[in-house]
Amino acid sequence: MPDEAHSQPPASVRSLWRLRGYLRPHRRALVTMFTASIAGVGLSIAIPLVTRAIIDGPITRHELAPVLPLGLLALALGVLEAVLIFVRRWVQSNAVLGLETDLRRDLYSRLQSLPMSFHTRWQSGQLLSRATTDLSAIRRFSGFGLLFLVINVLQLLVVTIVLLTMYWPLGLVVAAAAVPIIWLSMRFEKAYVVISRRVQDQQGDLATQAEEGAVGIRVIKSFGRSDHVARRYDAAARELQATSMDKVRLSAKFWTFLEVIPNLAVVVVLLLGAIGVGRGSLTPGELVAFITLMLSLVWPVSSLGVILAMAQEAMTAATRVLEIFDTEPDIVSGPHRPDVAARGHLRFEHVDFAFPDAPDQLVLHDVNLDLAPGETLALVGATGTGKTALTALVPRLFDVTGGRITIDGVDVRDLRLSELRSLVATAFEEPTLFSMSARENVTLGRSDAPEEEVLAALEIAQAGFVHDLPWGLDTRIGEQGMSLSGGQRQRLALARAVLSRPAVLVLDDTLSALDVHTEKLVEQALSNVLSETTGLIVAHRASTVMLADKVALLQDGTITHVGTHRELLDSVPAYRELLAADPSDSVEELAPDAGRRDAAAPARPHATGPSISREVSA
Repeated sequence: MPDEAHSQPPASVRSLWRLRGYLRPHRRALVTMFTASIAGVGLSIAIPLVTRAIIDGPITRHELAPVLPLGLLALALGVLEAVLIFVRRWVQSNAVLGLETDLRRDLYSRLQSLPMSFHTRWQSGQLLSRATTDLSAIRRFSGFGLLFLVINVLQLLVVTIVLLTMYWPLGLVVAAAAVPIIWLSMRFEKAYVVISRRVQDQQGDLATQAEEGAVGIRVIKSFGRSDHVARRYDAAARELQATSMDKVRLSAKFWTFLEVIPNLAVVVVLLLGAIGVGRGSLTPGELVAFITLMLSLVWPVSSLGVILAMAQEAMTAATRVLEIFDTEPDIVSGPHRPDVAARGHLRFEHVDFAFPDAPDQLVLHDVNLDLAPGETLALVGATGTGKTALTALVPRLFDVTGGRITIDGVDVRDLRLSELRSLVATAFEEPTLFSMSARENVTLGRSDAPEEEVLAALEIAQAGFVHDLPWGLDTRIGEQGMSLSGGQRQRLALARAVLSRPAVLVLDDTLSALDVHTEKLVEQALSNVLSETTGLIVAHRASTVMLADKVALLQDGTITHVGTHRELLDSVPAYRELLAADPSDSVEELAPDAGRRDAAAPARPHATGPSISREVSA
């Protein structure tokens, strides 16, 4: 999580108010809820007044006949109140669950639209806690806290007015009891909002550690660091426990005070009421009604602590969620659609790039490359020279700092993001697979692909192992594909990229985890695919370089040499040294064969459109 998120200003009502748009689709439900609740308040006041009429009327006069009708009236009012409570809860559940669903959908959509620069700054656990814990806090307050905050305050006001009307000395006692409650609530609010934010942030940090422990379990076990990781997690959990206990202590003090005040008020009312009845200024029925109404205020007052705590948590949650909604993406979709028959002519024109968090440190500078349609270029360079950063610029995972990248003469920043990312497919060195079936992972970029093309893509990537899984292609491969080996994950990711039939195929050292034999088979099959698409390959092995028509050497963030493998091998010592460092290939053995991809070799035909439906050569 970025430091600025921890230094956000305290939450306020304005944070919740900004989310009011999510209540608009549920206006009818809200009106029904509040109508039923207000009617319930009226009934809860009417029942004690009916009781007063019974006591001061037929009971005082010893008349039994009117008791039954008045008793049935009180019963009817009680049943009606119960029906209204049922209606309110039924409508309330549908409305608040709908609100939470809409918020969750929009939050997830927002996270998907934010660029890589955002996701590299934020911990995944912090994002997860906002999408789960914080949304639940908003739902609870919207469905319960907000309603009863309004209704309880309304009930307090109305009942106090009724009590003042019935017997003003006792009514003043009730009104006076509200003064310390208001004062204490204001102090509680200021302290609780700060500690509530701290707890929610620490929950996000703890969620990050839990996720990292689950995802990295193989590394943790292989290094025997389970105890170390457990101690770090336990320390974070204890820190959260200590902060949560501070929060509980603060709440307990406030709630205890709220319990004491109404009970003291009841004692005072009983004493003064008995004196009033003795002096004849108050009837027995009025005293009973007064006490009943007074007791009806105990729950609204005592629940005020819970509701205010819920409100503060919801305001804090809304503030945390709005931190995501308020983040403006720095990569936005352009206005243009690419041509239907995209040729895949890729150009880098004086490209500079620096990561957003270090704008003064150029990773790439003055990069110039020209890949003709159907041409394959191998990008070679030492570790840390910016190869991965360069490949990430093509699909706009990051945007260039200077210069431009074009496809078929159109700046990639002018293309619609969805269209650009259908033109460009990338297979990364560290493949990401999802907790879904092997088929769903392979067809992620093209869900409508026919079965024969899926099988062809798997054959190209030498990923036939999927057919040996318990349920074949429909086997769920587990979170991040952890049930597969590194080479198997890379081959599935490569099949996914090939299946999308891109105009530009970017391979970021995609074959690094393959054994020499499998790599050779994949390269033979890939040569057919690359003959029909523009390819940009990050290469560390001489054998991978042989897939390319030409090679670009990246040094110190810029392209220093471009030529065929043989030309660079003969004239650039730095290039020769890079490939000679690879123990799996012999540069001397590969050099004589380089003619199949150098300028002396017959030119490959440039396809007008990418396809993988042709037969794969063995």
